Amino acid sequence: MRMHEVSGATETIEAAPAKINLALHVTGQRADGYHLLETLVTFTEAGDVIRIRDTDADSFSISGPFGDLLSAGDGGNNLVTRARDMLRDALASTGQAVRPVDIHLEKNLPVASGIGGGSADAAATLRGLLRHWSATIAPEKLASLALKLGADVPMCLASRPLIARGIGEDIEAFTDLPELFMVLANPLKAVSTPEIFRRLQNKANPHLPAHATIGWMDFLDQSRNDLQPPAQALLPEIGEITGLLSEEGAALVRMSGSGATCFGIFHSFDAAKNAETSLRKKRPGWYFQATRTI
Repeated sequence: MRMHEVSGATETIEAAPAKINLALHVTGQRADGYHLLETLVTFTEAGDVIRIRDTDADSFSISGPFGDLLSAGDGGNNLVTRARDMLRDALASTGQAVRPVDIHLEKNLPVASGIGGGSADAAATLRGLLRHWSATIAPEKLASLALKLGADVPMCLASRPLIARGIGEDIEAFTDLPELFMVLANPLKAVSTPEIFRRLQNKANPHLPAHATIGWMDFLDQSRNDLQPPAQALLPEIGEITGLLSEEGAALVRMSGSGATCFGIFHSFDAAKNAETSLRKKRPGWYFQATRTI
């Protein structure tokens, strides 16, 4: 796993890898409105970074290519500060007092783009703070806390290939997935996740194929992202991106999550890097990133 994890006397660094939905099937809807999903998820070397230092009073700051799209301050609805506060409260309830921290978020991923940026940041904050504070928490309590932060946070907490079911809390490790080389692509235009779900014509679609009986590429070929058609209807650039990735020779192209980030899987990292270079020339105002899974 190529996750950058550094602990020292003055700083703890925790990677927040991008979450890629290789497949996402919408299989039902609960009475409370939450949609039931089955999704094959992997994580990439591309991602945000959380840096934690001791300080006299809690503080939070943001930098990076997409840092100006978020509000820092200290508090509000940012998932990083919410994760900090919720974890501190949970630890206090077990008698573990923890010191104030300065948390810095290096925002390298596009915001609200279907690759788990905010959820990955929250999960990295939980992991990083537990290491920084040398604190312990029961796994089931940590899982519950993660789910309260968001449906994607439990899987981002794991940050390894997995299949998630339910609303994202029922997680099964997926051990057969090889290292994948891919290009992430986003037109830097937002799409509304609630509107995508509203436009979803069928909310009780077939489940993921039985992965134990077929190879991983066949598994991907037989799966899909049920949110891609309504997302593409809302944002035609998604269709343009998938076409561009296919033109560059990607073996498989699909949208991740509720979009608008799409990915293309290539046969080597060099091929992915070459595709990234070509795509940046074709659409210089869009986001392209060659990466590999961890």
